Amino acid sequence: MNHLNDMALFVEVAKARSFRKAAEAAGIPNSTLSRRISELEKAIGLRLLHRTTRKIELTEAGQLYYARSKRIVDEARLAHEQLGEMLEQPSGVLRVSLPVDFATLYLAPIIVDFAQQYPGITFEFDLTPRRVDLVTEPFDVAIRMGQLEESGLIARLIGKHARYLYASPAYIEASGEPASPADLSAHECICMPKVSSWILHQDGTKAEVGVHGRFTLNSVGMIRTLAVNHQGIAMLPEKIVADDLAAGRLRRVLSGWQGSSVSIYAVTETRLTPAKTQRFIEFLSARLMQA
Repeated sequence: MNHLNDMALFVEVAKARSFRKAAEAAGIPNSTLSRRISELEKAIGLRLLHRTTRKIELTEAGQLYYARSKRIVDEARLAHEQLGEMLEQPSGVLRVSLPVDFATLYLAPIIVDFAQQYPGITFEFDLTPRRVDLVTEPFDVAIRMGQLEESGLIARLIGKHARYLYASPAYIEASGEPASPADLSAHECICMPKVSSWILHQDGTKAEVGVHGRFTLNSVGMIRTLAVNHQGIAMLPEKIVADDLAAGRLRRVLSGWQGSSVSIYAVTETRLTPAKTQRFIEFLSARLMQA
């Protein structure tokens, strides 16, 4: 197709919503990029972009063309990559969205090992609690935890981590140690938002108990810190608190019981992922499934 290169340039402009950023990414002058897109529009016979001095927006035709052309461009790039050395030794920039606490408290050493194995890859990490848009934002993959919403994206299960109950020795000494799940209702429990009960499992037995506490928050890292500082009982993945357990800052309570496992997913827009993304997902899966 004569216009495949121009199609690839259009995809870059549509993703960046900026001629300047797209030109930098493509390594061509801004004026050349603008001319090539104009020629593409003339060849198609439809305007693909609304241009103003402040921003660029896709027209209705542009949205349809972007959705279809992006897949074509991805397939073409993947075909070239699979035929080259990049499949054996991937390179390029890997852009990943990661959950903040899980990345900093647990994933960082795993990612360091991956970086050492693949020196040709450079990294751009976005640590944020928000759900990035893999269709319109320039991410190769997003790592997500917990239940996923229906989105039409490709989600691969790469790990599961069981959760247990922990508290500091000082909290247990001051408040007593729960002997059964029902006792948790009388304790300070550090909870996630919109969580009013914990579900626990023991040898095929399931218990659901209402929990409450002074602290409700959406940060695993801060929940861990509050538990270390004697503010209550927390349900956390064991890997997150391994150092605290070893140092005696936390201890497990209700040791025969565990919370429901947390699923970890690698989410991509398409199954047609480049080698750098494939290797990253495979590496994380191998390490997390062992945990």
